Amino acid sequence: MSFQAYLDAIEEKTGKTPRELVEQAKDRGLGDPAVKAGEIVNWLKADYGLGRGHAMALVHVIKKGPQISEKHVGSDGSHRDESAELWLDGKATRPANE
Repeated sequence: MSFQAYLDAIEEKTGKTPRELVEQAKDRGLGDPAVKAGEIVNWLKADYGLGRGHAMALVHVIKKGPQISEKHVGSDGSHRDESAELWLDGKATRPANE
């Protein structure tokens, strides 16, 4: 599953765009670099029922922003993405070429 596919699935499961969840995390103080991933995972599980894999994809975005490694972009592996910049504003608003 691509990184973007994880974020799209999170939107389907929660009804929130990844950007909305990032903002909620920041409002809760979970965007602080000192916050451990487990604390964010626990919040996402308790409030939204997300499993660890989906939650960890969002942890990356909360802690590091929407940029991902180029190593999977354009590859043919199962984790390939079309872009190194993740789309956070919802599947319905993503440009057709993303």
